[in-house]
Amino acid sequence: MQEALLAIHLKRGTWDVRRPIGPWISVIVRNKLIDALRRRGHQASVPIEDIVDLVADERQSVSTDEQDIGRMMEHLKPVQRDIVRAISLDGSSVRDTAARLSMTEGAVRVALHRALRSLAAIYRGGTT
Repeated sequence: MQEALLAIHLKRGTWDVRRPIGPWISVIVRNKLIDALRRRGHQASVPIEDIVDLVADERQSVSTDEQDIGRMMEHLKPVQRDIVRAISLDGSSVRDTAARLSMTEGAVRVALHRALRSLAAIYRGGTT
């Protein structure tokens, strides 16, 4: 919890006041939870009954989120779009993505970093 609150505090400059705060905080907390679970090992499990009341029902916002992501992804170069989709959305590894696109792993990492930086700028600018 402390790590999540600290991350929210440190990232407060990235929040766009024109956008809802809930999804922004949820992403930070989710990432901190994933980091904590990774530190504990791959076999960590949390009974769903323990957290079901804490998880918000986001079924209605999914289509809006998907539309926003789609519009933002349109601003990327085709290769960057493929890399972001494969690694960030589909969960493919850098190695698999590099092999599929006939690129080196380093080139994939650089392209991913640049694409994510572009997406962050688009998000901050509200240009979707």
